[in-house]
Amino acid sequence: FEIDEGAQIAIIGPSGAGKSTLFDALAGFLKPVSGTIHWRDLALDALTPGKRPIAMLFQDNNLFPHMNVTQNIGLALTQKRRLNADQKAKISRVLARVGLDGLEDRRVSELSGGQISRVALARLLLQDRPVWLLDEPFSALGPGLKAEMLALVAETASESNATVLMITHDPKDAARFADSSLLVVDGEVQGPFETQDLLSNPPDALKRYLGT
Repeated sequence: FEIDEGAQIAIIGPSGAGKSTLFDALAGFLKPVSGTIHWRDLALDALTPGKRPIAMLFQDNNLFPHMNVTQNIGLALTQKRRLNADQKAKISRVLARVGLDGLEDRRVSELSGGQISRVALARLLLQDRPVWLLDEPFSALGPGLKAEMLALVAETASESNATVLMITHDPKDAARFADSSLLVVDGEVQGPFETQDLLSNPPDALKRYLGT
């Protein structure tokens, strides 16, 4: 399959169909048995995860609760615990962008669920990669907060022309976030499809999953 640069794509399909496996292959955590993965004219297959133009936002946010917000986000820039003035300035700017300015020294364990999601998004933004993979990052949030975070992701992605692929089990999230969707069924990727068309006329496998 091929997707356009700057697109915001939903990845939908039954549980166990291969959605997370697809992300692992794109990110470099899993080596494909066959086929190749390209970004623009660059073949990614031989590149380690850290060398790929890809940033990933995990379902559990992958933050360290004993560390403060600045320390967690700073891991996108350096593995050192001590940050220089330029790095601190970058962190302050990205925190302001996600609405967390003033919380630089707050421990993650002291934050609300919505604030934790914003910290994870801030760290993704700081990585400054052109492709974002979102593996159900907001599934634990309530409907209002989830909608707010999806809108923030869409806005920040559009500003940087990032290409976003988001796994979701909620058709409402897919319709809200993505004009186009990839359908993963039995280890195969189909599409892209127009999201509204796919949800309005789902194939049998998706019908069974959605309960329609």
